[in-house]
Amino acid sequence: MTRRRYLFDTPDRFIAGTVGEPGARVFFLQAREGARVVSVALEKVQVAALVQRLDQLLDELDRRGIEGAASVDAFDADPAPLDEPINEAFRAGTLSLGWDTQDDLVLLEAREQTEDEEEDEEEAFDDDNEEGPDLLRVRMTALAARAFVGRALRVLAAGRPPCPLCGQPLDPQGHLCPRRNGHRLN
Repeated sequence: MTRRRYLFDTPDRFIAGTVGEPGARVFFLQAREGARVVSVALEKVQVAALVQRLDQLLDELDRRGIEGAASVDAFDADPAPLDEPINEAFRAGTLSLGWDTQDDLVLLEAREQTEDEEEDEEEAFDDDNEEGPDLLRVRMTALAARAFVGRALRVLAAGRPPCPLCGQPLDPQGHLCPRRNGHRLN
């Protein structure tokens, strides 16, 4: 199958969002430029790791004096829901971050999760190859990246509250807590 590339250079909107109720949410990265909207599914843990690494990258850029990299309040983040329609382009397997020094832009890539994990890494990430995993590439300003982090942190925090004993998510009915030898914690 021919690789699909979704390339966004400073899109109008780039966010992390969810569909569904806490405990059964599906997480998405979504980029919008004009009428073009691309949604890529991923796991909550991938969003959390992406936010952590992006925050570290932005902190380093702030130390180096890059404009817009300074921390902003989370309430400034985009509060609107994901744009409709939400059609999953692919499920992300590999996420990568970078800094384009020539254009002073943050680079974020999400590559499709593939079945063949034995694949040669160099061949799998050859952008000139017409065969390979689908790709979402977003280039954004440091300020837009900070806004992405702020919203993603709110999305992550909107899930189920953690158990005070073991840290696992609590369902509305409680959960079987390993710290209580399998007894239900309500």
